[in-house]
Amino acid sequence: MKTARILVQGIVQGVGFRPNVYRLAKSLEINGYVRNLGNVVEIIVEGKERDIKIFTNDLKVKKPPISKIDSLELEWLEDDKNEFTDFQILESSSHFSGSSVIPPDVATCDRCMDEVIKTGDRRYQYPFTACTDCGPRFTVINSIPYDRQRTSMEEFPLCPDCLEEYQNPEDRRYHAEATCCPVCGPEVFLYREGRVESDNPIKEAAQLLDEGNVLAMKGIGGTHLVASTIDDLPVINLRERLGRMNQPFACMSPDVPTIRSFAEVADYEEETLISRNRPIVVLKKNRDYYLSPHVAPYLHNLGIMLPYSALHHLIFSYTDTPAFIMTSANMPGEPMLTQNPEIIGKLEGVADYYLLHNREIVNRCDDSVVRFRGGDLAFIRRSRGYVPEPYDFSDISRNLNVLALGPEIDVTFSLLKEGKCYVSQHIGDTTKYETFIYLQEAVDHMMGITRTAAIDLVTCDLHPQFFTTKLAHELGERFQCPVLKVQHHHAHAAALFMDWGVDEYICIAADGVGYGADGGAWGGEILFFAGEEYERMASLMPQKMPGGDLTTRYPARMMMAMLYPYYGEEEVVDLIKTYYSDYFPHGEKEVNIVASQLGKNFNLTETTSTGRLLDALSVCLRICGERTYEGECAMKLESAAHGGDDVLNIPLKIFKKDGRDVLDTSSILISVLEKQLEGVPLRDLAYSAQHAVSQGLAKLAIIAAEKKGVNVIGGSGGVFYNEAISMGIKRFVEDAGYSFIQHKNSCAGDGSVSLGQAAVAALKCEKKS
Repeated sequence: MKTARILVQGIVQGVGFRPNVYRLAKSLEINGYVRNLGNVVEIIVEGKERDIKIFTNDLKVKKPPISKIDSLELEWLEDDKNEFTDFQILESSSHFSGSSVIPPDVATCDRCMDEVIKTGDRRYQYPFTACTDCGPRFTVINSIPYDRQRTSMEEFPLCPDCLEEYQNPEDRRYHAEATCCPVCGPEVFLYREGRVESDNPIKEAAQLLDEGNVLAMKGIGGTHLVASTIDDLPVINLRERLGRMNQPFACMSPDVPTIRSFAEVADYEEETLISRNRPIVVLKKNRDYYLSPHVAPYLHNLGIMLPYSALHHLIFSYTDTPAFIMTSANMPGEPMLTQNPEIIGKLEGVADYYLLHNREIVNRCDDSVVRFRGGDLAFIRRSRGYVPEPYDFSDISRNLNVLALGPEIDVTFSLLKEGKCYVSQHIGDTTKYETFIYLQEAVDHMMGITRTAAIDLVTCDLHPQFFTTKLAHELGERFQCPVLKVQHHHAHAAALFMDWGVDEYICIAADGVGYGADGGAWGGEILFFAGEEYERMASLMPQKMPGGDLTTRYPARMMMAMLYPYYGEEEVVDLIKTYYSDYFPHGEKEVNIVASQLGKNFNLTETTSTGRLLDALSVCLRICGERTYEGECAMKLESAAHGGDDVLNIPLKIFKKDGRDVLDTSSILISVLEKQLEGVPLRDLAYSAQHAVSQGLAKLAIIAAEKKGVNVIGGSGGVFYNEAISMGIKRFVEDAGYSFIQHKNSCAGDGSVSLGQAAVAALKCEKKS
């Protein structure tokens, strides 16, 4: 007889891993025990050496569907002890740390849904049905080890029937911490100026939606505002109440065939839609699109997800509506609402009714959002369904603890510990007080569930005025550790490095803005990425921004500034007053003021931003004159270009400035403007404009790659969510003989800046060690 100790780390808690170990051991007649040790699963086995080796291999290949093994350590102990007469599952212990993590929330599995829809089943029509293969994890956990008493399910003692399942290792609900039934679990109820008495609140909620009401529906990781998409009025009402007149709404549809009735769905998009992660997938509207045009106005695409909880499935079982708006319920810039009193209080006047429940949401977690570019997946927001599954940093860091706080608006934070980097759920705009507090609470919680007591290094953005930068210094004092500031686009490039592991490459960093090493507003950069260091090789042409951030809201200011040096004051003022004065809130008077600012070089900042260039092109083509949500002008430009052709073949001008290559973006704008005035079709103009931007950025990158002798070029930043631009750059780069890489497991936008900050910190510390 042999005795061995096995330690398993990874996603091995809350996924049915221990009962699976139990069944494998029983099948081989191996004795011993399995238990959770903090973040690690410990297995002691006693049996024949051959059987133990088979058992160890089976652990890797016959694991539960949600589990993931990152490491498995086998240690042979003293022989011939014959200490055990059976195999048992022991209670958890918290006396060991390790680096296993709680799995993300995943969609309700088919077996649970079979119970929900089966008449006579004791879980028939029960919206909180879950097992070890599905349901909430991250959103219900308070602390580790992951046991029921450390989750928000502690408030719901199990009834005898559920307890029997919970204690039976042969049952799929063995230690399924979220398991419950109508007898012992949470309840859902309707609310409007008080609790609405109803025998079936979910059915009544569906009827209210069909009648045109707006509902606030509390779900797994937060609250959604829900409305019908068939009629215009509910959508318009929701927009007016929220003050979101143009921002596209995400929707939920019951199944893929229904989605295909109004949107195009490629095979790879369907695979993502039906995955257990269930993100929102941005799809192209099809020719038969029949939902309200107010769902995603002036866009050729919209975000769709499938139901991921039994509650969602049940709503659709009582209606023929093909899709409901399912947008996060929060005030602008603030975190999604989770507590019943605040849901009712803050959404007064927004929601007509509330469909609520009495289970606490411990960790709010917004829906994830993805889109595809030529078949390649791109995360727009990596949150529910993916967080807190970590990235593997073991090749560059094993013992360093880093807390990275990200940028300021589209914030996530990252925690690097023992070679694993945990990127948080979407946090949001930290210029808002409640979101800033949420960030701090989420940091403390992530440190708790990963058992991180000390931080060796805090990283943040280079911008001195960001709230996250100020918090970084506070946390540096708290943990008595240094603070490392990382340039915004260097962090973008480092996040892309973590997806591919390319040590040196040319990165096209294209976005709205990032604080530059020279204190300027960068956003169209060609960087040579060399791990912990970078070199700025080229950029877009610096352009004046009259009124600073006013140009981001009113892009006609940006367009006017870009034309001013080429046309002169009198001609540009006449042009703007003739064709674009309606895009200035104060009309011709404001046009004169902006001209005066430009003439006197007063109240101007400079930017190399690709986002501002796309804004100027959008207003030039009269596609969008005011930005009311992030990326609006660029998104509408992309939609206007959908199906167009490059009819202009815009010539590109590159010159030297401060020792770097610079693309003349004003010449692109002028070419588009002149052809627009000649009456070239809008679709072709928009396409040609994007084509020129793609070709210009690619050309700058290729020149830089030649200088540095590298054969890989990558793209990062929010502009790479634009399918036409990203695919255009890819084509130009590959035609020139270079490899092109884009984000595949991380976000191209600011959602992965904290990941990149952590990577830069790890690379710098590795070099010093």
